[in-house]
Amino acid sequence: MTQRIYVGVDLGGTSIKVGLCDEQGKLIQTYEGPTGTEHGPDFVLDRIVEYVHRIVDESPYEWEQVAGIGAGIAGFMDIPTGFVELSPNLGWRNVAVKKTLEEKLGKTVKIDNDANVAALGEAWGGAGRGIPNLVCYTLGTGVGGGIIINGKIYQGFNGMAGELGHMSVVPDIEAIACNCGQSGCLETVSSATGIVRMANDAKERGDRTSLALIEKITAKDVFDAAKSGDEVAVRIVNRAAYYIGKSMAAVAVTVNPQRFIIGGGVSKAGEILFNPIRETFRKLTPERAYTGVEIVPATLGNDAGVVGAAGLNLH
Repeated sequence: MTQRIYVGVDLGGTSIKVGLCDEQGKLIQTYEGPTGTEHGPDFVLDRIVEYVHRIVDESPYEWEQVAGIGAGIAGFMDIPTGFVELSPNLGWRNVAVKKTLEEKLGKTVKIDNDANVAALGEAWGGAGRGIPNLVCYTLGTGVGGGIIINGKIYQGFNGMAGELGHMSVVPDIEAIACNCGQSGCLETVSSATGIVRMANDAKERGDRTSLALIEKITAKDVFDAAKSGDEVAVRIVNRAAYYIGKSMAAVAVTVNPQRFIIGGGVSKAGEILFNPIRETFRKLTPERAYTGVEIVPATLGNDAGVVGAAGLNLH
């Protein structure tokens, strides 16, 4: 039988990344080009069609071998119908992505939230390979997440399952407002934005820290300072890690995953972040819910989105 291949599309506000995967989740090749959001949805969808054809044409495979196409998109959508209701990154409202792409490509198309798709990518071809039940955190500008149960993305009744960044974990007395309209969300303390905010607060208070010498602090600056033994930086990193571990304790007794995978730019901090997360998780979780559970870094990096999108037609 001729090998089937799957195409994944990671649709971002600046660029569109397209990937080609085999049936085992191995990424064969990628192509990336500009999105062109300023020209409107029809233009962007035509770009996707162009890039999908290009990656297949440049591969050793034939168009007939493409068994399905998937797309990961940031925003709110009706996943079964493939209808994007709102995508602030793209400036889209009410766009029939699935229907339009299927008409233009003549192939089955599935779409999902970008964080869910990244989680599926890690589950299928990354740090979760062979693990049917896992939860993925993406720590970047915000905190995203995805829940995989029995090898499939769990979306909940209206697609809000896995919005881990909006778990309310910070006590009211310390809570600050989140962009979602609530306060005390995980995202306010454990994202790159939250870590930088805490560092700037320390700087403004006049705390004794090497961070005070940096004009525009980044999350990497905070982690580097912590690794050098800066007490203020260590305190900030430990606080960010504590609330991730606390949120995992709640997730563990809700969906009981075998593995937590942490990706995104913040995860590159390494063990200075992972060790206190594991410590907090173990401390706050009942023994049966933490025994055998692993907390590991993601392995696919920026390729998680295209791999997961390709896997939407298999999982």
